[in-house]
Amino acid sequence: MIGLAAALMLLGNGRVAGCSGLFARAVGLSAEGAPRAVALAFVFGLPIGAGLIALLGPVEVHVPSSLPLLALAGVIVGFGTRLGSGCTSGHGVVGMARLSPRSIAATATFMATGIATVTLLRIAGWPS
Repeated sequence: MIGLAAALMLLGNGRVAGCSGLFARAVGLSAEGAPRAVALAFVFGLPIGAGLIALLGPVEVHVPSSLPLLALAGVIVGFGTRLGSGCTSGHGVVGMARLSPRSIAATATFMATGIATVTLLRIAGWPS
């Protein structure tokens, strides 16, 4: 669905659909990118779309952590997306499709870091 949304955004508006950039634009952290109304529609459409999918059948959600820890992780991810000039959807879906060297490097970094993190946590016995 992210790929479809990204393709529609690129074809319809001529702009890339990176969730972090659209979020920054929607909340006023950035003056660049899509018009604010488009950014707001995209950001509000994400949870609305998830809610519509949940109506189709039971969706089991298991959160193995505390809410404060998840909030802290979200802030760290947000900082990383600003530092890396985009998020996984922007680099991994749109940037890779456009063969952007920066996005290829960013996606390789995301993947390598994720693989290393999961491997280390499994070796450490987490989650138990």
